[in-house]
Amino acid sequence: MLDHIFTDAIGALRDAFEAAFLERQAFDEHFQVDVLMGDLRWETSYGLPGEGQPPRVVAHITFDWPTTSQTAYRHWYVHEVLEQLPAIEMEIVFRVQRLEQQPTPATVQGVTPGTSPLIGDGRLERAATSVEINYDLDQDDAPEFAIEITYEGLYELAEETLADGASTLLDEHFGALGGWIAAMLVKLADLKLAFLPPDPEE
Repeated sequence: MLDHIFTDAIGALRDAFEAAFLERQAFDEHFQVDVLMGDLRWETSYGLPGEGQPPRVVAHITFDWPTTSQTAYRHWYVHEVLEQLPAIEMEIVFRVQRLEQQPTPATVQGVTPGTSPLIGDGRLERAATSVEINYDLDQDDAPEFAIEITYEGLYELAEETLADGASTLLDEHFGALGGWIAAMLVKLADLKLAFLPPDPEE
C-alpha cells in the first residue's frame, strides 16, 4: 500500500469495519486514478454478515481525493506550510434491496437522520433518496425493488494528522464513521419489510 494520507484514511475505515464485524463485498472494491485530471477514487461496499448474495442491506462507500487536496498536501509536505486543509470528498449510499414491494421514502425516513454524527469537524448530509425497480427480462418473475439513501460531505484533514504518522485522529474519526455505518445497516435490516430470498448458491 502506498504511504499516503489518503491510503491511511482508507486503512482506518477498513479497520473500523473489521471491528464492527461487517462483511466486505470483495468484487465491489476499486481504486481508480483519473489519468487526465489526477484525482484518486476508492470505492468499496460492506454489508452485514450472513446476509447471502446479494445482501438485503449494503453500504457503498466512495472516497475522492481531488487534485486540489493533493496540491495542498504536496505544498505542506515540501514546504511544511499548510495554506489550505486537504479534504476527502465522501459519499455513503445505503441500499436496501431484494424487496418484494415498492418502498416509499417514508419507509426509511424514521431511521435515516438528516445528518451523520460528527466526523472530525463536519457531518455528512442526506442528499437524496431514490427507488429502483428491476425487471428480469429472461423470466416471468415479479419485479424486484430497492431503495437508496445517499449521504455526502467533506472530511478535512487536520495538520496534526499530516504531521505525525502516529496520530490517532484518523482512527478515532473513521472509527466513528464505521460505527455509524454499521448501526445504520442494522436499523435498515430491522425494518418490517418483505424481502426476496438470496440468490441460490452455485
